[in-house]
Amino acid sequence: MTNLQTSEAATGTGDRSRPRAALPALCITQITSWGVVYYAFPVLLPHLTADTGWSRGATTAAFSAALLTSALAGIPVGRILDRRGPRAVMTTGSLLAVASVLIIAVAPNFYVFAAAWLMAGAAMAATFYQPAFAALTRWWGPDRIRALTIVTLAGGLASTVFAPITALLADHLGWRTTYVVLALVLAAVTIPAHALALRTPWPPAPPTTTAPSRTPIASSRPFLLLALAFTCSGFAMYAVVFGMVPLMIERGADPATAAWALGLGGAGQTLGRTLYATLSRTTSATARTATLIAAGGATTAALALVHGPIPLLILLAVLAGVVRGNLTLLQATAISDRWGTSHYGRLSGLLSAPATVAAALAPWAGAALAGSLGGYDGLFVALAALSAAAAALALASGWGTIPEAHPRLDR
Repeated sequence: MTNLQTSEAATGTGDRSRPRAALPALCITQITSWGVVYYAFPVLLPHLTADTGWSRGATTAAFSAALLTSALAGIPVGRILDRRGPRAVMTTGSLLAVASVLIIAVAPNFYVFAAAWLMAGAAMAATFYQPAFAALTRWWGPDRIRALTIVTLAGGLASTVFAPITALLADHLGWRTTYVVLALVLAAVTIPAHALALRTPWPPAPPTTTAPSRTPIASSRPFLLLALAFTCSGFAMYAVVFGMVPLMIERGADPATAAWALGLGGAGQTLGRTLYATLSRTTSATARTATLIAAGGATTAALALVHGPIPLLILLAVLAGVVRGNLTLLQATAISDRWGTSHYGRLSGLLSAPATVAAALAPWAGAALAGSLGGYDGLFVALAALSAAAAALALASGWGTIPEAHPRLDR
């Protein structure tokens, strides 16, 4: 009977305080939002630059500016989520996302194009993982890890679904019309889903499970060390993702094989997310954080030091993806595992903002560092060292602190 109740809770069917349609709706909207607003861009970039004459560097900078905007906007969005819940935030974010994609599609010059991406960045903050995580954390309470796992598994399919669709549309319609079609899909899927499936009243914040402190959580030593650990780890992780293809080519792989290695790493990421619930039951938050970040550094070091054969490098890419999949859920549960869910939206926004900034800068900075470090071998060694430092910071964040909140006790 207990297992049945847990299963019902995780799917939103066993508790009347939870919207029954929220979890499936968020799975669908995460696939669509990420697929249209994020993953369509790298697919359409060659078509875009060839048609407009805008440089690849400038257009990529506009996209990176959107990610930076998302990081900054995530902080006030988190505060609103704590007070009012996800319905208004995510519905408004969907409307803003549709408008920004349409403006990108018809932008007559680069300045309008860049401004539209800044608007898209605000929409990302209101529609991507952060608000979905806040909703599931509050509604699902002690059963949140299963719900978070389900929605991230779905989100991981965004590139699988939308990259080939976007490429097919672009070949037949051009990049502008493709963006218009994708904007219509985004509107048809996400606006009604967010408006109708997230209608259940927002429950009051549960009482905190940690002892009161004179120092606000966001200013405390554990929080600041954890934020720094996630920032360093996030930079390393995204620099590895964007450096995987050129590293494989340096090793002698052809571009198609290198792309397959990157894609199979994404499959490993999905596999990794299925393992997180077991890991969370058997480790403390601090140990889990330090171990996973260190594991990410170990796979990065292996990729730097192992020169072949190619199948072995692909296997290492898959293992790196497994770790990345766990790191996504690790960050989603970092606040609730340590400080409860009372101020999850605000604290999560503060925790993720510097990591999002680092992720936005990583592709450009990684490529620049590779040139000065003698290639991608040297870059990956440096990134492995950065991950090791991040693991040490994560471990230090748990020293001398009060006991961590158990993920199943802050009801």
